[in-house]
Amino acid sequence: MEPVTVHTGIVAALPLPNVDTDMIAPSEAMKTIAKTGLGGFLFGRMRYRPDGSEEPGFVLNRPGFREASILIAGENFGCGSSREHAVWALVGFGIRVVVAPGFADIFSLNAFRNGLLLAAASKADVESLAAEAAAGSAVRLTVDLAAQEIRRPDGRAVRFDIDPFRKQLLLSGSAGAEELDGLRPAIRAFEERQRLACPWLWP
Repeated sequence: MEPVTVHTGIVAALPLPNVDTDMIAPSEAMKTIAKTGLGGFLFGRMRYRPDGSEEPGFVLNRPGFREASILIAGENFGCGSSREHAVWALVGFGIRVVVAPGFADIFSLNAFRNGLLLAAASKADVESLAAEAAAGSAVRLTVDLAAQEIRRPDGRAVRFDIDPFRKQLLLSGSAGAEELDGLRPAIRAFEERQRLACPWLWP
């Protein structure tokens, strides 16, 4: 996985609460287990009409937003089923950062393991960023993971939260099974302490 450090990109706003994984990647996307090529399914039921043509009013179909790589979302983004296809669809479209007041737990883990940065900012800050993005096309923001800042073109910054452990792994480009490698000494030390304190737990 490529390290996540600083990303600058066009912003699209979809400030709806409780956008679930079925809305992000509908069931049609579940026909494959490949991680690539799912960008066309992203928000499929909102992005396309029943006849397959584009819904012109949907934000990612509008001029200036088709190249968006930062998504401003609403509370509890990624709720619902645990389908990893939702993250694959976001990444496949080109989304590298999602900013929201909060994210569903399983979706957060899937995003982390696929190098998608989830930036949790205050509701007021998210609403402000969404309003600015909706007011014009091709608004660009810079997301700095090390500083935990979202910077506007004029330099004004918004702070965001992220789990410190996941932050370090994203910065280093290591996620998935290898994330445990650095914890092995601490795990062994814990096991030895527990063997002494609670020997009945060990055969």
